[in-house]
Amino acid sequence: MPEALVLINTDVGAEDEVLAQVKSIDGVKEAYIVYGIYDLYAKIEAESIEKLKDIVSSKIRKLPKVRSTITMIVVSTKANSSSER
Repeated sequence: MPEALVLINTDVGAEDEVLAQVKSIDGVKEAYIVYGIYDLYAKIEAESIEKLKDIVSSKIRKLPKVRSTITMIVVSTKANSSSER
């Protein structure tokens, strides 16, 4: 199942409101307020890359107080063990 990690910038002071809206979107598995360059982090899962794109483009990016997003498509969840390093 395709996954993406989305970094979201919001209007100043809108973090809580946007977080609640993002969490209510189907396909959003995790969402957090974070400190740093971005205001929110969301993990998304969908049945296909097209549906993943739709969640980001048609739902998250169109929320009224979202200023910008950066989307990273997950290509592997395999972690290296310490003996493989």
